[in-house]
Amino acid sequence: QVQLVESGGGLVQAGGPLRLSCAASGRTFSSYARGWFRQAPGKEREFVAAISWSGGSTYYADSVKGRFTISRDNAKNTVYLQMNSLKPEDTAVYYCAASSRDYAPIRPIRYDYWGQGTQVTVSS
Repeated sequence: QVQLVESGGGLVQAGGPLRLSCAASGRTFSSYARGWFRQAPGKEREFVAAISWSGGSTYYADSVKGRFTISRDNAKNTVYLQMNSLKPEDTAVYYCAASSRDYAPIRPIRYDYWGQGTQVTVSS
């Protein structure tokens, strides 16, 4: 059974850091692009960051560029999202995803597997 499991979410003060992890099991995702999305209450799921299968290409939403960094460790079948300088508007449930495309998509529909999400709450 394929599973993506996010961890590392929690409550943090504005300006602080948080690191999310997404561990995959059930198959290897070393040839899959990986992405992070988030969804705040009452809003649609939005793209945060994506990384190509090799890690050579990364993409970020404008709202997180310069503050968030996506990375991956294919040996551990894990992708990370380092979040710095967090803002209250970053509060959301964060989801990781995996895509079999040979590029790193920014649209949720292009992803084949999803995790259950982890809550990130940034207090002001």
